Amino acid sequence: QVQLMESGGGVVQAGGSLRLSCVVSGITVSFNVMSWYRQAPGKQRELVASINSVGGTNYADSVKGRFTISRDNTKNIMYLQMNSLKPEDTAVYYCKALRSTNWGQGTQVTVSS
Repeated sequence: QVQLMESGGGVVQAGGSLRLSCVVSGITVSFNVMSWYRQAPGKQRELVASINSVGGTNYADSVKGRFTISRDNTKNIMYLQMNSLKPEDTAVYYCKALRSTNWGQGTQVTVSS
């Protein structure tokens, strides 16, 4: 069974940075498409970034140039480095494996103006 545990969220001022982590068990991250999603209050969950098995990445237009998705194959952990944060980045962030329907509990990111 795929299990995901996100961490690293917090409160940061606009322009600041955070790094989110997703500890994954049940699958090997390097063999799978892994993604970060976010859900802001009153909005639908949206895809933020993805990384595939060969390291190819994709980003939502709203985060391109500011966020970087990566993984540590030895630790089976996925990361999301978030720089130049904006108040509109405030949301609960989730990680997910494409092949699984499971979600983690999410980690709250709050960006103050």
